[in-house]
Amino acid sequence: MTDLPIRPLIEREWRESIVPTLSTYIAIPNRSPLFDPDWAKAGHMQRAVELLAGWCRRQPLKDLRVEVLALPGRTPTLLVEIPGSAPGHVLLYGHYDKQPEFTGWEPGLAPWTPVRRGERLYGRGGADDGYAVFASLLAIRALEEAGVAHARCTILIEGSEESGSIDLPAYVEHLGERLGSPDLVVCLDAECGNYDQLWLTTSLRGNLTGTLEVAVLSEGVHSGMGTGIAPSAIRLARGLLDRLEDATTGDMRLEDLYVPVPAERRREALATGALLGAGVAGKLPFLPGVRPLSDSAAELLINSTWKPTLAVTGADGLPAVRDAGNVLLPRVALKLSLRLPPTLGASAAAARVKAVLEAHPPGGAAVSFRVESALGGWHARPTPAWLEAALESASAAWFGAPLMRMGTGGSIPFIGFLAARYPDTDLLVTGVLGPHSNAHGPNEFLHLPTAEKLTGCVATVLARHASR
Repeated sequence: MTDLPIRPLIEREWRESIVPTLSTYIAIPNRSPLFDPDWAKAGHMQRAVELLAGWCRRQPLKDLRVEVLALPGRTPTLLVEIPGSAPGHVLLYGHYDKQPEFTGWEPGLAPWTPVRRGERLYGRGGADDGYAVFASLLAIRALEEAGVAHARCTILIEGSEESGSIDLPAYVEHLGERLGSPDLVVCLDAECGNYDQLWLTTSLRGNLTGTLEVAVLSEGVHSGMGTGIAPSAIRLARGLLDRLEDATTGDMRLEDLYVPVPAERRREALATGALLGAGVAGKLPFLPGVRPLSDSAAELLINSTWKPTLAVTGADGLPAVRDAGNVLLPRVALKLSLRLPPTLGASAAAARVKAVLEAHPPGGAAVSFRVESALGGWHARPTPAWLEAALESASAAWFGAPLMRMGTGGSIPFIGFLAARYPDTDLLVTGVLGPHSNAHGPNEFLHLPTAEKLTGCVATVLARHASR
């Protein structure tokens, strides 16, 4: 497989066809429905999915079937079906919805403006996760043009992943037998520790999101008149957060949010930490003088993949600094995002957090925690021998370096959903989100050589799957 002449095709198609189409895709502000409730009226989601579908339809593949599915009230889903010449069924997954703009883009860069700088293509959604459909279908095309057998392949590109895949279950049920029970799933929506080799994702954290609201007054009052008489909503909210998190260390206080870290994952973290070293913390844009939470790269990897954590990601009720007067605020609402260990039950965690925050409201304040999403994580089962060999071969052939493994601190709702639905299916989770690629934040970029090589790796795995 590795000596077949598919590299020139992959490199040419990325350069001449994919990058221009992906640039057009980046320019479409198709924010996920959680961030754009009027997505259907705006029409950006439809524009984006039709752009991807159009590219797929132009691929010279025999009996190719491309369909844009649109269930009522649901974001459209792209389904691409390619008949196979070998037994089995492979499902390849990605998503086309995007995170919102965020602030802090460098001069000359913007979320909806594609910019090519050397090996990087900047703009929202290129790496997370616009490239997935291109890499998946080009890998299949490369095999067919080289005369290499592959199983029946289905590519599923959803439009609500950044909103917790809220529309995905409906489409899976709708497709029924057309999806069937795949024996291999390839998910191209994960991280890579560097851009030098293939990275296999071995776990994903769960995610619990919700809004904590604390209200003390029916309206704001002069701070000179109100402070010392009425409690501060901010102070009470801060105290409620202390029920969850140690403000000094960042450790979660609720013991039932922790799980034992499997021994193989600790060994994996030690190996990955030894390889990446300072790069584990160095991938983040620390300000001068700010230190990471540990000097141990392995411990940082464990912290970010198996440890429960809390982030406050938004707030209502706080005026902008330029608009702030001497007013005691009547209420404050904080958006909380808790990352949960891969094997922790998300529903039980949500109930526990809600109970802790709402119990015994301080000062008699009106306190509520509205759970918005509780998604479980995923922990990979042992990799079968054929897939292990395929991945090792792919990394050596396309990157010239050995395969590496690591957990991912983020979540991919589809993987947990699929693992529960098809417990015997082999899962390959990998991706291009390497150092500084900054999905969800400013200056997101796709590292183009990695995307090209990953396309070749997918082709290698599909060929090995057919001959296993």
